[in-house]
Amino acid sequence: MLLYHGSNVKVCKPKIIKSKRLLDFGIGFYLTSDFDQAKKWAERTANRRNEGLPQVPVFQLDESKINSLKPLVFESTDIDWLNYVSKNRTDEYFSDTFDIVIGPVANDQAFRTVNNYLKGYFSQEIALELLLPQKLKDQYAFKSKKALSHLKFKEVRSL
Repeated sequence: MLLYHGSNVKVCKPKIIKSKRLLDFGIGFYLTSDFDQAKKWAERTANRRNEGLPQVPVFQLDESKINSLKPLVFESTDIDWLNYVSKNRTDEYFSDTFDIVIGPVANDQAFRTVNNYLKGYFSQEIALELLLPQKLKDQYAFKSKKALSHLKFKEVRSL
């Protein structure tokens, strides 16, 4: 399968870089199977950092290799997904032992819902009810060197 990474620089050799931002699945190298999602990430990154140009590096992953890793897979925005994302977004010291985490990405609407849940404006039930009908894109957080070793660089698509 092909996976896409949104960036403001050409990335041929992915690395796990600790970010000051608290992300859905914690520290990791993030990709998506949706090119348009990666394009949005690339544009936001270039704008936020005010340097470089939006680029989408393309990687190939043999899906059968996922089973050789320690994966955490969320099929939907369920209670476990909400709790995991909440923990990663609020606890800068939270870490886990997964090699790869796969699941829905909080788009702009979902991001607001999760933040309102974290602030206590929504109950868990209301947050999940609001998230359920959304057609969220996916994200793959590669959280270990072992997981990164299964990615094969293909090309960079400049935007």
